[in-house]
Amino acid sequence: MSEFEKFKTFSKEIQKDGSFIQQDNIFTKKFGDKLDEWPIEPNRYRLIWMPACPHSHKVVIVLKLLGLDKVISIGAAGPYRTEKGWVFSLDKDERDPILGIHYLSDIYEKENPNYPGRPTVPIIVDTITGKGVNNDNFNLTTILETAWASYHKEDAPDLYPVELREEIDKLNKIIYSDINTGVYKVGFAHTQGAYERAYDKLFETLDKFEERLENQRYLFGDRITDSDIRLYTTLVRFDSVYYQIFRANRNRIVDYKNLWDYARDLHQTPGIGDTTDFDFIKNSYHLSPHLKALFGNIHSLLPKGPDLSVWNKPHGRDRF
Repeated sequence: MSEFEKFKTFSKEIQKDGSFIQQDNIFTKKFGDKLDEWPIEPNRYRLIWMPACPHSHKVVIVLKLLGLDKVISIGAAGPYRTEKGWVFSLDKDERDPILGIHYLSDIYEKENPNYPGRPTVPIIVDTITGKGVNNDNFNLTTILETAWASYHKEDAPDLYPVELREEIDKLNKIIYSDINTGVYKVGFAHTQGAYERAYDKLFETLDKFEERLENQRYLFGDRITDSDIRLYTTLVRFDSVYYQIFRANRNRIVDYKNLWDYARDLHQTPGIGDTTDFDFIKNSYHLSPHLKALFGNIHSLLPKGPDLSVWNKPHGRDRF
């Protein structure tokens, strides 16, 4: 069996026209005080992420900025996905020290022993029962920004201000569809037509954000919001990963004047850049067995570039 044949889970997400559509989430129950909701209790839940994953990265950033990492613990899967999915290879005995599990898939199989999809991060887990609580990678940040407000630290930023929520929700849908998952629609396309449609939509959207950021520091003026965090996690991976191996190669982010300055501005913000591990990201995308098989990196070569020191250069965005 070839390495490519070992990793067929993406095939369920490939449509008849060769396009990639990400699978649905299975843990979507909300937090609250109703009988059908998870109780909001400090020190009960654990967020599992994988530092190379942009969807889980945005949740970790929100936890850090809001101070919720003091009441929700964080565990991390290792950089390489196996046939059984993500492994807790960073921990002693390759087991999460709180949940006691070896594979992320253990959580999913506890819910459904015949779970047919990809066990994904981010996921919040109940440490009492070991059950999956929420893996809704689109709504999870706004859930933490609202339902968990009573546990935000005293000086936490308001990432989801009431007066902007409708606009943020609209923009988040565009960021998610055309950029966050847009790069995967490009990289995982199975036909030339699907690839080019996704490619064109991705760069058309990036061009619009370049224009939007011409005369304002952030997506909604002079304050960081949930939308900025979502956009950042794709931008910070773009040149070292998506441009190189996903064939999203019309422009690099460094080729955009406003997007590049904006991305550095966010990267240099406490709680954002210090959650970004470039070496981990590069290793995971370039050397994970399933991606090596998919993109033909048969000799397991890790690109030396790009130069990462440029992320710390002055950005000039504080002029606004």
